[in-house]
Amino acid sequence: MAVESGALYVVATPIGNLEDISARALRVLREVDCIAAEDTRHTGQLLRRFGIETPLLSLHEHNEHARLESMVTRLREGKTVALVSDAGTPLISDPGFPLVRELRRQGLSVIPVPGPSSILAALSVAGLPTDRFVFEGFLPAKTAARRERLRALAADERTVIFLEAGHRIAETLTDMAAIFGSERPAVVARELTKRFEEVHGATLNQLSAWLDADPNRCKGEFVVLAQGATAANEADTPENRRLLLALLSELPLSRAVVVAAKLTGLRKKPLYDLALMLGGKQEAE
Repeated sequence: MAVESGALYVVATPIGNLEDISARALRVLREVDCIAAEDTRHTGQLLRRFGIETPLLSLHEHNEHARLESMVTRLREGKTVALVSDAGTPLISDPGFPLVRELRRQGLSVIPVPGPSSILAALSVAGLPTDRFVFEGFLPAKTAARRERLRALAADERTVIFLEAGHRIAETLTDMAAIFGSERPAVVARELTKRFEEVHGATLNQLSAWLDADPNRCKGEFVVLAQGATAANEADTPENRRLLLALLSELPLSRAVVVAAKLTGLRKKPLYDLALMLGGKQEAE
């Protein structure tokens, strides 16, 4: 089937092993008029490996807004474009969202060419629950912001998935153990589909020790997965945690609990216990 005139193809490319590229992805990359790439040098290597000579243009986080008008014009003229990132599925912690959103808004055709994804690859082999999960991308680099994000996720009952860089992985696991609990089951997937691929599951506390045991384990690109929380009481849900955190930032603990009870219809005692766990200060009687 020939490529569709005036369409943007969002094409997934390998995250490491080049054998993972699909026959359809190769055909589309050969047949489109141009390829919009996050890094033209990186994508150029992939194209040369498969003998593809389609012209390249850059589209990355620093120029994607400036490129919108010219990309729309190309497609309205009937040109075909493939969008690729450096690895995996575009837009997933990669550039491309402003372009796809604008094309959808204007009624232009956007067609997925699915394929490799590091987060789904990790989830498929982690041995953690897969029926409900949430992808959080990269955690903030600064310690305070990272810990705040983790606290907001601590009660989430879904499997939580993060991406992380090698120079921050040790700090991230330490913070996760402190906030999620040292015995929370988790998995570190490192360098997926590449030569030094490792997938290791343990408790968060054990994972930190495993990482410290070999400096080489801190090298590469990481997907980190943590099993969802088990509710401690009837009030301990992500929604109630968010509500109490907001109330505690403005009100004394006892008043925050009273307001939360009125809003949720729950008993005050479990809400009070949850508020204490979230850092509310117990008031003198």
